[in-house]
Amino acid sequence: MALLVLLIAGAFLSIAAAATFGRIDVPAYGVFKAIAAGLGLSSGVGQDSVWETVVFNIRLSRICLSALVGLTLAIAGAAFQGILRNPLADPFTIGVSTGAAFGASLAIFLGLGGHTYLGLGFVPLAALGGALAALFTVIALARINRQLRPETMVLAGIVVATFLAALISLIKSLDEESVSSIVFWVMGSFQGRGWNHVAFALPYMAAGLALVGIYSRELDLLSLGGMQARQLGVDVDRVRMRILIGASLLTAGAVSVSGVIGFVGLVIPHLVRMAIGADHRPLLILSGLLGAIALIWSDVAARVILPGGEELPVGVVTALLGGPFFCLLLKWRKERGGLD
Repeated sequence: MALLVLLIAGAFLSIAAAATFGRIDVPAYGVFKAIAAGLGLSSGVGQDSVWETVVFNIRLSRICLSALVGLTLAIAGAAFQGILRNPLADPFTIGVSTGAAFGASLAIFLGLGGHTYLGLGFVPLAALGGALAALFTVIALARINRQLRPETMVLAGIVVATFLAALISLIKSLDEESVSSIVFWVMGSFQGRGWNHVAFALPYMAAGLALVGIYSRELDLLSLGGMQARQLGVDVDRVRMRILIGASLLTAGAVSVSGVIGFVGLVIPHLVRMAIGADHRPLLILSGLLGAIALIWSDVAARVILPGGEELPVGVVTALLGGPFFCLLLKWRKERGGLD
């Protein structure tokens, strides 16, 4: 309970503190005034109006989106690790993230980025479609005697992800003009994102959270193995399919608006599992909160780390931080008896 309260407080403080970072200097009291004005609690005039535009419409929308993406990727990673019984599983494992990258790359290659859907470019919708198409392709390949097996899903995911990655490389080689757009999207970024992106992704994220949350107890049982779960009364195939769809909706919703961001879904669940154990209900909640905090500050680093005002893709920041950290985590777990 103490950890839950600490992470909730940390998430809200991170959202407020992150809004003070940017090219335009806005003091802390200006941030709170701008948020109040944006929520209609006060009227913004003069400098307050400028602060409202900068803080509420630009920074806060981006911060909230990064928090949502971090939350959903961490929860999806915890769900994939539990259902696949693989501590190295994350949203990349079954090709969902790569499917989204391929969908977005194809839309950019076909020149559909300028077309709009629900006030957005067509790229987020194409990414969402690519992610879901990759999921159902993996499921179709992984069925053996009409049953889904975790080990075959991992292999099918690797095959699909590798094939789609090759197609992305082919697209980049066929259209050199789109390479920069594709690469920047594939590396993950919140640049130019706003409240309309939050509104676009939120329904898919909410549906995914509902599915994973409803079956959190069954996820505990599935982690023991399919046979043990059946003996305890779980309809393994039905539950496994619904959790997979839920975790994939989380990933698809996140990747469709942020691009591909690695290591959040891999590292964060491990950290929380080390602190509280493998009970999935608290694991999912705490992983989501820690993932939100981690991605908020990773995006802040991506915005301010370069002195000239240029912006790094946030996926680069998470990889630079998450890669070495996960190597240390693996070494520590190995010394204590291996991954579980």
